Amino acid sequence: MISKLIGQKYVAIAKSWIPTMAVWGTTGSVALVYLTDWRLILDYVPYINGKFKKDD
Repeated sequence: MISKLIGQKYVAIAKSWIPTMAVWGTTGSVALVYLTDWRLILDYVPYINGKFKKDD
């Protein structure tokens, strides 16, 4: 379906870029968590948020 709209050449090129984009996306996500308030983001991860409970 998509190959008829876009063209088979461009679909093949896009498929070859999937691993590269996955690596860059993961790297960007890790950098975002590292550079921002990591606690704010990691509070939504189920296993990790239990490790940082405050004893108020």
